[in-house]
Amino acid sequence: MDINQLEVLVTVAREKSFSRAAEVLDRTQPAVSQAIRRLENEVGEQLFDRSSKDGTLTQAGEVLLDYARQMLSLRHSAEDALREMRSLHSGRVSISANEHTVLCVLPVIAEFRKQYPLIKVEIRRGVASRIPKEITAREVELGVVSFVPSDKAIKSVPIMKDGLVLVVAPEHQLASRSSVAIAELAKEVFIAHNAASPYRQKVIETFDHYKVDLDIGIELPSLEAVKRLVETNIGVALVPRLTAAAEIAAGRLAGVNVNEMTLERDLHIIYRKNASLSHAAEEFLKMATEIGKEQRSSL
Repeated sequence: MDINQLEVLVTVAREKSFSRAAEVLDRTQPAVSQAIRRLENEVGEQLFDRSSKDGTLTQAGEVLLDYARQMLSLRHSAEDALREMRSLHSGRVSISANEHTVLCVLPVIAEFRKQYPLIKVEIRRGVASRIPKEITAREVELGVVSFVPSDKAIKSVPIMKDGLVLVVAPEHQLASRSSVAIAELAKEVFIAHNAASPYRQKVIETFDHYKVDLDIGIELPSLEAVKRLVETNIGVALVPRLTAAAEIAAGRLAGVNVNEMTLERDLHIIYRKNASLSHAAEEFLKMATEIGKEQRSSL
């Protein structure tokens, strides 16, 4: 049996007439009668009392009618749910990001929720090197990374720029400076994030290139902990500028540029190249791209 046959059954039972049901369904009466006969053949039961002229159901017809109504109601619920999803009145967008890259989508989340308050935004904390695998495994729809994945099955869209900044406590001797030479950092104790990353490797290589000692005296498991310890003035740190913007603006940290170490890079949103993104994810990606363009043009 198919849904159209069940719709005919419900309509005939409601109208108590094959002819009126045909008018409601915009079909001919023979077409309605044929649909009922096919349905009766499939279920192996007579559904209407042919001796009655008012569309009286048999006992089998009464049983099937109840299920038919439930199935039609479920179809309408599904159609309504899909309609709401298309109009962004329901749904969700799932994103994987790490401690650093999640900061670049916070303005996007804020604007997205203003426009689509009924869409749930789920941010999963991911490890940068593993986020592309989460995308290809369909664990999340979108990812935010600071590199272009080598996997050709992944599409990468640059949305924002970020660079390294030296952060020091407000009372540190370098706090009043806008920039320093890398040679001036030879005697500083550095507080570093202990996770391996392209940023960390480039910092080490840059110090080696200029033959400047890099004293990493303390390693911590999060950028938040690094910043809090720098505030106590027992060391300095090189961190992505986005991660320290709030502290620098509030005066809890001072940001200093290192002349030989701009290390600017793009932050990207990634997704499966041939994926059919949800309506919510497509809109989030579009909004992130637009906000990113504004940020990059203002630099």
